[in-house]
Amino acid sequence: MILKTTGIDHLNLEVRNLEESVKFYSDLFGFEVRKNQPDQDSIIIGNDAVKLCLYEIPGFTKYEKKGYHHFGLHIENFDAVLEKCEEMGLKIYYGGPLEWAHSTSIYIQDPNGYEIELTKVFGGGI
Repeated sequence: MILKTTGIDHLNLEVRNLEESVKFYSDLFGFEVRKNQPDQDSIIIGNDAVKLCLYEIPGFTKYEKKGYHHFGLHIENFDAVLEKCEEMGLKIYYGGPLEWAHSTSIYIQDPNGYEIELTKVFGGGI
């Protein structure tokens, strides 16, 4: 027997500032607070398809990397990505949109230094 998966359930991220991180993800993706966990200095944000569990960690710096590289999010209205990132003053990495064999991606960072890949085609069509 194998376990069948349908997608990434959630990501847990350590953050420098909970309020700043919630604002970033809310402003960029429209994520809403799904659960406030003040006893854990944590908030779960997202929508029906994506959940991020953010934990405020005292002393966390955006240059700490613990074997993590980036996470990708499929963007349904991909044509609006550059405009929204520009509106928010976000730097686009790797010289702009990257054309892959089956999709296009844009790479940004959140306020904690986490790299986020924004993709045009879910899973690169794979």
